[in-house]
Amino acid sequence: MSTTTRQSGTNAVDPRRTDKIRRFRVSGLVFEDFTSDYMSVIGMLFSMFGLMMRMKWCAWIAIYCSCIGFASSRLQDDAKQIFSSFMLSISAVVMSYLQNPSPMTLPFSA
Repeated sequence: MSTTTRQSGTNAVDPRRTDKIRRFRVSGLVFEDFTSDYMSVIGMLFSMFGLMMRMKWCAWIAIYCSCIGFASSRLQDDAKQIFSSFMLSISAVVMSYLQNPSPMTLPFSA
């Protein structure tokens, strides 16, 4: 080992500069991503429209939004809200196909 970095005994040389040490402080700008929250709410709204109005495309958009909400969620997020969003969107698709089993037609297609 090098004698400048570590020496044994009482005359050890410490290469650290204690006068240059600064405590880390979090800056005031903290970015919070609300994508998972927005997508969960949008998914619940579309699934309610799919259930009430019997629109299959709304139910499929609800599943899509629930998947995006799950994918962008953090570990601290409420798992019950994500699970309820998934279950509501899946029930909207199932109920819309139970009421009308014909294939989905888009409202803007010719």
